[in-house]
Formats: sequence, structure tokens, C-alpha cells
Amino acid sequence: MPATPASLLETLVPPAVPADIRLVVTDMDGTLLDDAKRMPDGLWPVLAELRRRGVLFSPASGRQYATLARQFAEVAEGMVFIAENGTYVVRDGVELGSDPLERSVAASVARTVRRLAADGVDVGAVVCGKRSAYVERADEAFLAEVRKYYVEHRVVEDVTAVEDEVIKVALFDFGPVERTTAPALEAFAATHQVVVSGEHWVDVMNGTASKGAALRGLQRELGITPAQTMVFGDYLNDLEMLDAADWSFAMSNAHPEVVRRARHLAPSNNDNGVLRTISRVVGIPL
Repeated sequence: MPATPASLLETLVPPAVPADIRLVVTDMDGTLLDDAKRMPDGLWPVLAELRRRGVLFSPASGRQYATLARQFAEVAEGMVFIAENGTYVVRDGVELGSDPLERSVAASVARTVRRLAADGVDVGAVVCGKRSAYVERADEAFLAEVRKYYVEHRVVEDVTAVEDEVIKVALFDFGPVERTTAPALEAFAATHQVVVSGEHWVDVMNGTASKGAALRGLQRELGITPAQTMVFGDYLNDLEMLDAADWSFAMSNAHPEVVRRARHLAPSNNDNGVLRTISRVVGIPL
């Protein structure tokens, strides 16, 4: 892996024969979606052409499965969704794999959030189950952020008592999460994944869970190699899945650690970087 990734559109010469890509995996926020959370222009024709060529397109996101399925409703048939940062993988409504979080750990994280809030931190917990997400905070500012990623959510009195299989706990901090909430979760990091997935979000998951673990499982099941896999990401929860692909791309606006880890740079999410890169490498006109 090069110390400094090569910029695709500036330095990577298109192959004489399009690369043998069998699987395209992309993060959503900050990667496929622009900063206004919009799908890129031209996405649906590109997905149709990938399908025609036998290339599987798979969204890999911290977002809830129900949210992803709604966003891709027009083309969801046969698509594999790597949801909840890799803790829940679904195809055509059928679970392919999951990595649940122990209920005792989820409850402990929720209590940590309550203590932070009592100390004045503007934070709330989203306990993510397979059927729904659950929150205790009911103020409109917090719920507006929850709705962006969890179309199936419920306000409950006690998130530690929900009757659902919990797969992760997501924390939203209205301030910079790396300065406040993430350090408060250090005690969990010794045994579990504590992953900063955005400027205001941090997730606590089982120690074996990640987008990368989910992707490697999918590659094994489908018989697809890293050399046949293209991955796009922008934040720290994307690092492991970048390692699972020879064709790994950090968006030009990505977190510095993501840029260091990826093999190549793609244009930013606001410049249609994912589709432009697919077009160049796979040979699909935009």
C-alpha cells in the first residue's frame, strides 16, 4: 500500500481493459451521498449497468437496514445491505449474518450516556435492534438527527428494557464526538468496537463487528476476491473494509486516517466521486 494514495482522476490511467470488478461496496454519508444527503445524479443507470454485467453493488453504512432498503427501494432486489456498521447484513429481507451486542453491554453504554447528559453533555443514545431503533430522548432536535438514519425508531421510557435483539448502540453528540463522548467510552474499547462514524456519531458494537468483517464474510460466500472488490469510504468506521479491497478509495474529503489507509483517492462526495470512479475503472459511461 502506498504511503500517499494516488488520485484516481489525476494519476491513474484507465486500464486498457476495464478492471474485473465483481463487487462494489460504498459507504453512504460523506461518500455516496453529497453533504445535503442526496443520491448522486446518474446513480440508477449505473446500478442497472452494473447489474447487467453481473457486478453486485452493496451499500455499507452505519444506517439502519430499513433506512437503506427504503433509499434503494427501486433497485433493492438482490442487493446486499451491510447495515449498522456491519452488524446486520441482509439480502431480499433475509438475514445473511449479524453480530449482536450483549444486552448487558448495551445497558451499560446507555447508562454512561445518561451520566454524560446529567453532566451537561448534549448527547443521546440510540439502541439499535433488528426490528427498530430505540431512544429515550424525545426533543425534536435530537429526533431530527435520528430520523436521518433510522426510519424505524421508537421513543421508550427505558432503552435498557427493549424486547429486541440489539446489534449496536449509536451515540449522537451535538458537539465534536471525538472530544467528549468518545473518550467517555474508553472503558468499552478494551473488549468491544468503539468506532467514530462521523463528526457527531460514535458506535459501540461487539468486538468482532465491523464493516470489514461483514465484507470479508460476503466475499467468502460469493467467491469474490479482494482484487475483484472496489470499496469507497470517508470515515473511521470504513477503515477495515478498505483493507478488504485492492481497489480501495478514500474520498478526497475523507478523514486523514482514511486517506492514509486507502490505496487511491476519489473525488469528493460533492463531486460525484463514487460514480466517476466506477465509470473510470469499470468502463461505464456517465
